[in-house]
Amino acid sequence: MSLHKKIDFALVIAAENANPNGDPLNGNRPRITSESLGEISDVAIKRKVRNRLQDGGERIFVQMEERSDDGARSLTDRMNTFLKTLNDADRKQKNIVFDEVCSQWLDVRAFGQVFAFKKGGDVDSVSLGVRGPVSIQPAFSLQPIAIDDVQITKSVNSETTETDKKSPDTMGMKYRVSGRAVYRTSGSISTQLAEKTGFNDEDAEKIKDALLTLFENDESSARPAGSMEVLKVVWFTHNNLHGQYSSAKVHRSVLVDAEGNVNVDDASIPGLKYEVFEGR
Repeated sequence: MSLHKKIDFALVIAAENANPNGDPLNGNRPRITSESLGEISDVAIKRKVRNRLQDGGERIFVQMEERSDDGARSLTDRMNTFLKTLNDADRKQKNIVFDEVCSQWLDVRAFGQVFAFKKGGDVDSVSLGVRGPVSIQPAFSLQPIAIDDVQITKSVNSETTETDKKSPDTMGMKYRVSGRAVYRTSGSISTQLAEKTGFNDEDAEKIKDALLTLFENDESSARPAGSMEVLKVVWFTHNNLHGQYSSAKVHRSVLVDAEGNVNVDDASIPGLKYEVFEGR
C-alpha cells in the first residue's frame, strides 16, 4: 500500500554559535545568500535525515563512508552486491530492478536516486532513474546572519624535532554563526510518486520522526552538542491524494517569528488538518 494522502510539512531550526552547513567554495564558512541570509542546503538536510533513518535500523543506499553498515566502500560496490542477489533475467529488466531497489532502500523510495554504474566483473551496467516523492527545500534564516572568524592553533608537536625546541604553531580558522539564528524550510510528499516507489504511510511517519530528531548523533567541532536544535515541525495531512491546496499555499500559511515561534494562518487553508510538533 502506498501513501493515502498528500503531505506537506515545515521545519524550523535554531543554530547557536555553530556552523550549520559549511560552504566548500568559501573556506567552509557558513553558507549565506546574496542578501546575507544563512542557508542550509537541501542536500545537507537529506543527509541528516538519512543518518537518522540509518540510526533507526533502516536500510539506506547513500551512506557516509564512516557510517557504512554493510561493508560497501562505495555506491557502486553496494549496488553490485545487491544486483548479484537477482537472477540474470531480472537484472536485465528495468521495471524489476526499479521495484527491487525501492523495496530494498528507504532513502531510494523516499528521495529517489540515479543509478548509473559501469559494468562490473560479473554484473551488467545499470542506468536507472528513480524520482522520489519526498522533496525538501533549502533552509534559510529569517534574518541576515553575522559570521565569527575564530583563529586556532595547535598546542602540541605534530612531529618529533631534532632538538627539544617546540615546533612552530600551525594557525587555522574556524567559522560559526554569531549568536543565535532561526532557519526554516518546507517540504512535501507526493502521492503520485509514492505510488511508483512504494512509499507508504509508515515510511512517512519515519521521515517525520527523523525530522524531529534531525541533529541527534550529528555533533562535531563545527556543531557542538546542543548548538543545533529542531524547534518545530508542522505536519499537514490533506484529505485526498492530490491535496486540498497547493504546496506553495500551504507553506505560506506557516508564520515564524524571529524567536522561532510558529503560527499557522488557518484562514488561508480552511479545512486542512495539521499538527505542530516540538523538536526532540
